[in-house]
Amino acid sequence: MDLILYTTLGCHLCDRAKDVIWPVLQQYPYRLKEVDIADDEGLVERYGVRIPVVSREDLAEDLGWPFDAEKLEWYLSK
Repeated sequence: MDLILYTTLGCHLCDRAKDVIWPVLQQYPYRLKEVDIADDEGLVERYGVRIPVVSREDLAEDLGWPFDAEKLEWYLSK
């Protein structure tokens, strides 16, 4: 299953989010899939001021920045 990270080029907060995500993902059966919002107007509209945002394929809700390892673990264990 994929954990989607909505991001864009030059997003320093997205780099910080990945530093939180990678250690946590090793405990869960997810692959990180990065999606550049700049490639889709709908994604820019939805996430443009919120990135980085992570989203599970099986949940309607997402998790926006700022988040720490504890909050990400809570989200992944839902």
